[in-house]
Amino acid sequence: MESSRIKIYIGFITYGKLTAKYLPYFLPSLKRQTYKDYKILAIDNSESEDNENAAYIKNNFPEIELIWAGKNLGFAKAYNIMIRQAVKDGAEYFLALNPDMVLEFDMIEKIMKVVVSEEKIGAVAPKILRWDFENNLKTNQLDSFGLAVNQEHRFYDKKQGEVDDKSKQDAKEIFGFTGAATLLNLQALEDVAYANDQGKKEYFDELMFMYKEDGDLSYRLRLADWKIVLAPEAVAYHNRKAASIGETDIKIALNRRNKNRQVKKWSFLNQWILLLKLKNLPFPRGVRLATFWYQFKCLLFIIFFEPYLLKELIKVWQLRPEIKKRRQQLKVRVGIKEIEKFMDNL
Repeated sequence: MESSRIKIYIGFITYGKLTAKYLPYFLPSLKRQTYKDYKILAIDNSESEDNENAAYIKNNFPEIELIWAGKNLGFAKAYNIMIRQAVKDGAEYFLALNPDMVLEFDMIEKIMKVVVSEEKIGAVAPKILRWDFENNLKTNQLDSFGLAVNQEHRFYDKKQGEVDDKSKQDAKEIFGFTGAATLLNLQALEDVAYANDQGKKEYFDELMFMYKEDGDLSYRLRLADWKIVLAPEAVAYHNRKAASIGETDIKIALNRRNKNRQVKKWSFLNQWILLLKLKNLPFPRGVRLATFWYQFKCLLFIIFFEPYLLKELIKVWQLRPEIKKRRQQLKVRVGIKEIEKFMDNL
């Protein structure tokens, strides 16, 4: 019966020791939620089926439907499995969460109040503050106030590293959401999904193993005329060393020293995939020039300092047919000014 359907499916990914240490904090914060109409799914990307994540979940939260992937599927493919299950079971919303988080007890309740307020809302992002995991302290330092994009097509978490201004609590439209935590309207995801050659729908783009998939899906929702909203009263805490975005090219380059090589490969590759999907859109000259100039500077930088990334351009070339298929399935229902108004000026 319709009334028996669970409204929200909550999904998260586990992977070896990287996530096991967070579960004793993350999962109890889910169970304490004032909103109760949900079901929890988890994909375990760990190499072995018998691991710390599986043991903790089975012993303490047996109601969670845990699926061992058999290998590391990455972010997009693992989430797509869970989203397909939510759609099949008739859920209306899917809450994607990183396990390296703790949630305020009313986060889901407050995020739900926003998403049901308007039919055209495709996603709602909570306010995310920094969680000092080593000392188990919630801080007032912002981790994300929504995903932002500038005219160079550089994506970043808005206000990251700033002190939270608690006076600004009204929900407001933003460009996009960060993959760390977002409530997704499944009707919207069905609308913008890519139908692959196997007949399956890809909500997150599976060409993107990890990184930039949140910016990509945010873009597709926006182009299809779905709104993305920030709910500042809904609060989560994330264990990431928050730092303000590098406002200058030098700061951006210096910040790269703290990223590992594989992360840089994924990020570089996925940025090109995203840009090639968008290449036919009628951006104004200023945006096109800014995007071209930034990518040109990036190429010069990697030639001299990170030449191993040049191999990713070969992958981009090989992926051209798949990128074209995705570009052809883009739903574009708004004028480009609707996108441009969310772009931060340089």
